[in-house]
Formats: sequence, C-alpha cells, structure tokens
Amino acid sequence: MSKLFVGIDTGGTFTDLVAADLGNGRHYYHKVPTTTGDPARGILDGIAELLDQNGIARRDVAFLVLGTTLATNAVLEGKWARTGVITTSGFRDVLELARQRRPHYFNLDIPKPMPPAPRDCRLEVNERVAPDGAVVTPLMEDDVRRAVEVLKTKKVEAVAICFMHAYANADHEERARALVKSLWPEIYLCTSSEVLGEFREFERFSTAAVNASLMPIMDHALSQFEKGVAALGIPHTPRVMQSNGGAVSPGAVRKMPVNTFFSGPAGGVIGTVGLGRMLKAPNLIAFDMGGTSTDVCLIRDGEPAKKSERQMGGFPVRTRTLDIHTIGAGGGSIAWIDAGGLLKVGPQSAGAYPGPAAYGRGGTKATVTDANVTLGRLSPKSLLGGRMAMHPDKAHAAIDALAKSLRVDAVKAAAGVLEIINVNMMGAVRVISVEQGEDPRDFTLVAFGGAGPLHAADVARNMGMGKVLVPPRPGLLSAIGLLHADVRGDFSLTRLLRAESANLKAFNAGFADLKQRGIAWLRGESEQRAKFEWQVDLRYFGQNFELIMPLASDRLSAASLKRLTTAFHRRHKAFYGYDMPAQPVEIVNLRLVVTAARKALPAVQKNKKHINKQLVTEKRRVWFPETGFVQTPVYEREQLPPNWRATGPAIIEQMDATTVVPPKATVHNDALGYLHLTLV
Repeated sequence: MSKLFVGIDTGGTFTDLVAADLGNGRHYYHKVPTTTGDPARGILDGIAELLDQNGIARRDVAFLVLGTTLATNAVLEGKWARTGVITTSGFRDVLELARQRRPHYFNLDIPKPMPPAPRDCRLEVNERVAPDGAVVTPLMEDDVRRAVEVLKTKKVEAVAICFMHAYANADHEERARALVKSLWPEIYLCTSSEVLGEFREFERFSTAAVNASLMPIMDHALSQFEKGVAALGIPHTPRVMQSNGGAVSPGAVRKMPVNTFFSGPAGGVIGTVGLGRMLKAPNLIAFDMGGTSTDVCLIRDGEPAKKSERQMGGFPVRTRTLDIHTIGAGGGSIAWIDAGGLLKVGPQSAGAYPGPAAYGRGGTKATVTDANVTLGRLSPKSLLGGRMAMHPDKAHAAIDALAKSLRVDAVKAAAGVLEIINVNMMGAVRVISVEQGEDPRDFTLVAFGGAGPLHAADVARNMGMGKVLVPPRPGLLSAIGLLHADVRGDFSLTRLLRAESANLKAFNAGFADLKQRGIAWLRGESEQRAKFEWQVDLRYFGQNFELIMPLASDRLSAASLKRLTTAFHRRHKAFYGYDMPAQPVEIVNLRLVVTAARKALPAVQKNKKHINKQLVTEKRRVWFPETGFVQTPVYEREQLPPNWRATGPAIIEQMDATTVVPPKATVHNDALGYLHLTLV
C-alpha cells in the first residue's frame, strides 16, 4: 500500500496542495483559489480534488500538514476574540503603558494599537511574587472569584492570567488557573508562565494576552478542519506548521496559537533550505511573492535566520520564529493615487475575490497582475494549466483607468506599477540583508510563490545580485516545504544570574525543568525519539539585549561555564565589533529545542513527458525596461530538456508560475529541473 505525505499552504489568493508518494517519489500538484469566507471548505475541497484527480485512495495519506495565515490575519484585522486579563494589583495598564514609546516619533496623531483585552476587562487581584520567586503577598482567592464574575458579565471568550514575576514562581498563576477553570469550565484560558516563562513583564503580558485572544479562533478553525479531514476518510490526525519551522498537532496549536504567525511562509523557507542542501548552495535569500504579500528570509550556511520576538498588530509577541520579513506586495496589490497625485501600489490587495481585473471575478481596480498582463509578461490566455481563464480586456480597462487618472499612457502606467512594487520588494530584501550586516551580492535569490519568478530578475538585478534560482514548482514550494517539516518545540525560562560557579545549581535545576517540559510535550505529540538541543541567552552585566549561545549538554560545570563565557566574548566581538572580558557576564534565559525528525522524502521523480522538438510555443510582444516591447519567445517549462540553455529575453510558463528572463540574461535548466538565471 502506498504512503503519501500531503502539504497544504493556504494563502490570501490561492491554496497550494502537493502530495508526495514515499514509495516511488512521484509528486502530485494542485492549486485552487482560497475561499476567504470559509478557508476550511476550500482546503478540504482541494484535498479531495488532488487525491481524486490522481486516483489516490484517502486511506493512503500517512501525513498531512497545513500552513495557515489564520492567526496573522486575525491580529492584523483586529478580529481576535474578546479577551479578559487577571493580573497583579497595580498592573492592569501594563499593556497600554508598554515601553512608553510612540508608534511614530514625529507624528503625535497616530493612535496606539488597541490591546486584545480592553481596560474594563483587565482586572486586578491581590498577590505578589518577588523577582527571586519569593512570595511577598499570598494570592487572595476571593479576588479571583470576583474577577471571574465580572468577566462573565463582560462576555469575554478567553482569559489570560498574568502575574508579576510568574517566570520565577508560577504557583500563584497555577492556583488562579485551577480556580478560574473550576468556576468557568468552558472559558479559553492560558497563563503567562506557560506561554512565555521569561522576564520582561510587558512582553510576557502581551504575548499571553494575544495568545488567549486567538485560542477561540484557532480552536474553531482547527475543529472544522480536523472533522473535515476525518470525513474525507483520511485516517491520521493532521499537523499544523509553526513559525519555528516545525509541524505539531492541532492540540499543541490550540494551547499556543501565537506559534503559528508565520505558519505558511515558514514552509517556503524550509523548502528553500532543503533545495539549497540538495544543490550545495548554502547562501540563499528566500523570495516568496504571492497574491497578497511577499515574504523574504536570509539563509546563511544552510541555516535560516531566526528571531525571538516579532511585532504583531503593534504588540510584541515573544516566541521563537524564523526571521521572515513580510510586506504587503503581491500580484493582487492594488495601484492607487495618493492625495499628492503620486502612484502607490499596495499594501491593499484584491485578494482571491474579487481579485485582479484580469481574473474576471468582478475586480475593477488595477493590480500588479493587471500590469503584467498589459505588458505581455503574463499569459493573456489562461493560468493554472488552462483551468483559469484570463480576461486581458478587463486588465487593460483597469490599467487604462489608472493611466487616465495619472495623465499618462497605459504602458507608462503599467510600467510604473511594476517599478514601484519592485522597489517595495527591494526594501524588504534590504531589511533582512543589508540592515543585518549582510551583503545581498553574496547570496542567490530563490524565487517562488505564484508571482516570485515574474519579478525576481528585476529585484535581483537592481540589488546587484547576479543569480536567481527558480525551483521546479515555484508556486507550490511552500506546500512542498511543509512535507519536510520536523516536529519541533521550543521551550525557555529565565534564570537571571551571573555566569559564576556559585549559580551552577540554579542553572542545572532550570535545565532539568526544561527537560521535563520537553519530554511531556513530546509525549503529547505521540513521538518517541527526538533530539534535545540546549541554548542559553547571555549578555554583559548592564546590557539590555542578549546573544543566544549553544550548549553541548544540559549540565553546566565550572569548566564548561568558563568555556561558555569565553565563547560569548568571541561571539560578541564578531557581532558588534568589541568585547569586554573584564565585565561580568549574565545568563538570562535557558532554552531547549526538541526536534523529532520527519522521515526523509525520496528524490522527486519527474513525470515523463514527450519533449517537443519545437520548444517555443509562441512569440508575443513583451515589455522590458531596457527595450520596451520586443517579440519574445515563450516556452512551456515541462517541455524543456535537461541542460537546456538560452539567452533572454524569454518567458517560461508552467501551471503554477511564470518566469521572466530579461534581455541578455542567461537561463540554464539543470538535470533536476531547476532554472538558474545569470544576470548582467
């Protein structure tokens, strides 16, 4: 009996699906428009279509993983659940006081973001724990009971319990949790110590409150998804991609929905890491341009950059994530004119419905897709292998209306749209490269997403990058990457002590605590074997930022502690250009990464197709910045033979994406089906 892995990446415009047969390496691909009103329905329909079209039995699916932007969209759109907070007396306003920084230094009229828990739903109780974990004021349980009664009248759907210094001693939070659950069994509930066992009260309170606000939303969506998968006849519980690049059970996501903010884009980064390993190309920049947004991530020496904190909806969320930078730039990004008469593009998007005008679903505003159709860069006939008809007349009408408002011709208007969206995406690449001290010219741009290969050459060339790599299925790489995701959990706790031998007992006790948490989590994921990786956050005494350093084991000795601090001095100098060997070093947080490796997929077996002697399917007029319109050969990618080479201009079309090769650039189709563009 065959065993298949299925990956699903739900974007703002399209939902991508891929199935891999573990027996013979065959891959099956499918792409459907996202049903924004009911995402679960569109996903389930897509799964059924993928399996039925290829004659695959539902019982043969052994692993199914979903990448979703549901949590991200809920926060950005302010559609989180009404949330309550129970906190230490005197600290109900931590979420609004924040770090006392304005969103913009020079504009006093920009409102601060609204927290997920309004002020009248943030209630105080008498209790206090000191930074060392000592109890200063015992928990007054009657205060908790009164808070529950008030929150019931406020009709909140979720509650976060956030007490001062709970990272050092979580007893009060756990007692309050048990009390709230006994009085209100149906409420969605989390504590700050379980969500983020680290110091810095604002970040911990913020992360816990955002997490609570997403629990009802994710629970409802995942319940619908799980029931639908079971109804299809798939015998295994699906998995969900996390921001850290690991896939976990829906149960883990229900407890910690903040871990899914970059669920979908993480699949693309993991897929990029995989292809880099296979092609022995360790330094890459993942460039994922879809219908709504563009996601970029830098990969050096085969390791994607990571972060421990991200801003979501104006609030810090501290959770381990891949360092993916996202901007509102996609094929559906809408072109508009500001009050000064200047052309702008995005971040508003036409989405899947009504979509770009060229899709013929009712959209009338000019988008990046319409500009590409007008300039001949995108097929005026059909997309998705002929399953989706295009309407070039409607695209031209939308661009003509924009051009009239700008008082220029349609070609200049369309070219302006492309130039602006490319500049916006160049800015995103700079954020993860130049602003991090990396030279983008040392990297290859990996173009994927439905629109990535359309724009990658222009973005790379303008950044001074000489190489672009386009994988065989660029529009589906995020879904393919999901199939390679391991089961992964990240755990941390604060031990804010100097890196001295006198504190070894406290450090090792913390590692033992983390190990128990990791083992319990692994058991909940139904995994037996896993790799445990240990890390610590260090800083010089008096600093307010840390560097993460690896450890060989979960036991520190006087000798290993000395080696650790010596390595920290070297790392600090490498990162910041100086070190301070005479300054005391602090260990701030202890960290554990638990990874259960997924079974490796076999090499992709290319479907054998007849190679036409005539490779050029047509010639059409295509616009390029350096030439204007020029007759350009159009190739069908599936027909390109191994080691085929050509010099641009050229257009290479396939079911899930279109690759633009500019004039004088060369393109090479290697034996594995990867396109290598060399720019001049």
